[in-house]
Amino acid sequence: MSIFDDMKGKADGLISGHEDAIKDGVEKSGDFVDSKTGDKFKDHVDTAQRAASDYVDGSDK
Repeated sequence: MSIFDDMKGKADGLISGHEDAIKDGVEKSGDFVDSKTGDKFKDHVDTAQRAASDYVDGSDK
C-alpha cells in the first residue's frame, strides 16, 4: 500500500457521516474566494468545488 492509498483511506474515514457539512464548507469557501477575487477565477473555483463535492459523494463507495 502506498502512502497515497493510506491518506485516501484516512480521508474517507474522516468524511463518513459529515458529508453535508463538508460540502457546505466547500461551497462557502469557494464563494469567499470568488468574492475576494471579483469572480476572476470563478470557472476554476467552480471546477474545484464540483470535484470536491464529487469526491465527498464517492467516498462512501
